[in-house]
Amino acid sequence: MGLLSLLIFLPLVASALILVLPSIWRQSYKFIALAFTVIQLFLSAWLYGQFDSSLNGINHLQGFQFIEQLPWIRLDLGSLGKLEIDYFLGVDGISLPLLILSAFVMLMAIGASWNITKNAKGYFALLMLLNTAVMGIFCALDFFLFYIFYEVMLLPLYFLIGIWGGANREYAAIKFFIYTLFGSVFMLLVIVGLYFSVTNPATGAHTFNMLHMMNPENYVDGSFFAYLNNYYEVQGIPARMLGFIVLFVAFAIKVPVVPFHTWLPDTHVEAPTPVSIILAGVLLKVGGYGIIRVCYSIFPDAAAQANWWLALLGIISILYGALNALAQKDLKRMIAYSSVSHMGFVLLGVAALTAEGISGAMFQMLSHGFLSAALFFLVGVIYDRVHDRYIYNFRGLATHMPAYTGFVAVAFFASLGLPGFSAFIGEAFVIIGTFNAESVGTGIPRWMAIAGSVGILLSASYFLWTLQRMFFGQTRFKGGEAWAIALTDVTLRERIILFPTLALALVLGIMPSLVFDKMNATVLNLVTLVSQYL
Repeated sequence: MGLLSLLIFLPLVASALILVLPSIWRQSYKFIALAFTVIQLFLSAWLYGQFDSSLNGINHLQGFQFIEQLPWIRLDLGSLGKLEIDYFLGVDGISLPLLILSAFVMLMAIGASWNITKNAKGYFALLMLLNTAVMGIFCALDFFLFYIFYEVMLLPLYFLIGIWGGANREYAAIKFFIYTLFGSVFMLLVIVGLYFSVTNPATGAHTFNMLHMMNPENYVDGSFFAYLNNYYEVQGIPARMLGFIVLFVAFAIKVPVVPFHTWLPDTHVEAPTPVSIILAGVLLKVGGYGIIRVCYSIFPDAAAQANWWLALLGIISILYGALNALAQKDLKRMIAYSSVSHMGFVLLGVAALTAEGISGAMFQMLSHGFLSAALFFLVGVIYDRVHDRYIYNFRGLATHMPAYTGFVAVAFFASLGLPGFSAFIGEAFVIIGTFNAESVGTGIPRWMAIAGSVGILLSASYFLWTLQRMFFGQTRFKGGEAWAIALTDVTLRERIILFPTLALALVLGIMPSLVFDKMNATVLNLVTLVSQYL
């Protein structure tokens, strides 16, 4: 078994082990999940250290690393040709950092789940199954295998929200499931269309190999998604543009991009804290990764034509999410809308089609991953004590919970893009890349960079206003003396979870080269791939 397979299926082994252990061992479930996820984190970090950044790339001309490829399904379909599906894994400078982020966020989620008592066996088994699916998505290079992991991810999330969530958990779980399934069902149609449009040059068989799909030479002349002699249109829309739009919508739901975002606030509010951590820290990154890996790499010609509209959607998401966050009175809902705003920078940076913009988008995904996880964990800390998140029900927490206030202040300042923290690097590079886009001819006007900067200002407004309302002034709690007793400061376990997360935001803010060095060649290849169609 290769290293990537080990990384993917370690949590599945943990899930099976948890399920076979009798109920009298229920206290060991969380320790099993913790141990396997720690191993997974160290393994992903080792892979990161062994990764040769001089070899990485994103298209068919460049090699992925730690490749594992085995024949999986082979069928002779007669006149339709031969069916070829491989167990095909590999990583490059875009997917590898997301593997580390996923392992790190999953470890945080397990720490946040330490006090889960309701059906702990099912809970931790589902958490580990979700871990396997997410790792598989970032490693899969066969589109059929990618789709399987993508769909498997829905099942544990549906049950984790629907069983362990809040009062309206069933509504939130169904809404999340329907939204995501809507996108993935149509994605399957495009996958099938690509399959019949692409052949393996070595065997002549149709293939789901994503690297072959990235090579124009492997498309059958006259096929539905052919680069050349594309005879197919649907209601006047070229087939390749239609395929790009369908895949983009599927991944935009995950990001989430306005107007496909409405599942996010409801799901976050009703989801238990560990699931909110995973949703914000990992699930949203699946959407961003899909846009880069699939939409831009397989349909670069359509991406080049649509980049102005994608940048506009990014700007709308930044401003709409920030304004909604500013209007919220529920702390968790405020952070949920801030995620819509911050992930808008990812779409804006990718649409800019400049090296700075795409590098900033990737960095923003990583930064938002662990910072949003920290923010939702901090909401969970206070909710676990008094079961309330209403901002105006708290005042003067700085006097009552000084350590907690310190962690919140650092997380807020890091998230709003204060220089010295990781979010500043991501947002600054996106703005720089967007501003330079007009100069290099990608068609993105400079007013979009200015509009993105307004989003940063709004981000500072809602974070600082929340800090002022909840933590400063004379101490006053809605629950009175009972709340004053219950609102104890952060415990040792909570400090152990929070400190590495916020320290990482500082380290990457000071030394962004730790990430940029691994992804630079991949980003340049992507820019070159798409720019030739401008």
